[in-house]
Amino acid sequence: MGRNSKNRKPLLILSGAILAVLLVLSACFFFYVSDYRHADETAKKAMMTDGTVAVRETSYGYLFDGPSDDNALIFYPGGKVEETAYAPLLKKIASRGVDVCLLKVPFRLAVLDGNAADKALAEHSYRTWYTGGHSLGGVMAANYASSHSDRIKGVVFIAAYPASAMPSDMDVLLITASEDKILNRTKLSESRKYLPGKYSEVAIEGGNHCQFGSFGFMKGDGTASVTPDEQQEKTAGAVVSFILPDAKKTASHQEDARRYFCFQSVLLVIVRMDRLDRAVFSNVELCELDRSLV
Repeated sequence: MGRNSKNRKPLLILSGAILAVLLVLSACFFFYVSDYRHADETAKKAMMTDGTVAVRETSYGYLFDGPSDDNALIFYPGGKVEETAYAPLLKKIASRGVDVCLLKVPFRLAVLDGNAADKALAEHSYRTWYTGGHSLGGVMAANYASSHSDRIKGVVFIAAYPASAMPSDMDVLLITASEDKILNRTKLSESRKYLPGKYSEVAIEGGNHCQFGSFGFMKGDGTASVTPDEQQEKTAGAVVSFILPDAKKTASHQEDARRYFCFQSVLLVIVRMDRLDRAVFSNVELCELDRSLV
C-alpha cells in the first residue's frame, strides 16, 4: 500500500498540473471571446422587417429575405463581432435583389465553424449562391467557396483576402476602403497570387474598416470621411452590381426610358400649346375680318 501510494503521488501531481493549465487556458479563451464588438442601435433597427425585406431567424442565423428568389449571398461575420452588426449593410443588399443568409458562428469566430454555410445551402433552394464576409469572415468565406465550387459561384471579400489559392473560374469581388488601417495591406498584396486571373475590385473612398458594419470604432482604424450609411450604400451597390451585372444595365435602361417619357411629355405639351396659340390667333383674325365686312 505504501509503495503504491508513493507511485501514485507523481501521477496525481502531474494530473493536477495538467488540469490547472487547462483551467487557465479555458479561462483565457473565455475572457478573449467575451470581449467582442456589439451591434449598435442602427443595427438593431435594421434587424426589423420592413416593406421590402423580411428578417427572420433561421437554423444557421438570420435570413434577409428581399425580392429575390434566385440569388443569395451567405455572409460570414468578422472575428469577435456580433453578427447582427452587419444588418444595415445586408439589408441594403437584400433590398436590391440579392437575399442574404447571415451566419451565426460559435463565440463569434468564423474559424471555429468554417462549414457553417452548409445549413444555409440545405435550408434554401436559390439558383445561384455566393459567399462573402468581412475581415476574418471573408477568409472563411473563401475557404468554403473553394472547397464547394460545385455549389458556390463566387466570393465577396470585404476588407479581406484569401489564405490559399482559389479556383480559376471562381467569380471574385474585392472591396476595400481607403482609410482602413486594420486591413494588412502587405498581406493583401501578397494574397493576390491566390486570386483568379480575372477579378473585380472596388475601393470605397473615405471609408474605413469598422463602417462596413455597425459596431462602433475599433482602435487602430483610420478616420472615415464618409458616414457609415454612405459607406454601406456604396458597398451594397458594388455587391449587387457584381452578383447581378444586368441590374445596372436594367436600371440605366429604366432611367433612359424615364427621361424619354419626360421628353415626349414636354414635347406634347409644347405642340398642344402651339396649336392652341394658332387657334386663338385664327379666331382673332376671323373677328377682325368680320369687323371689316360690317
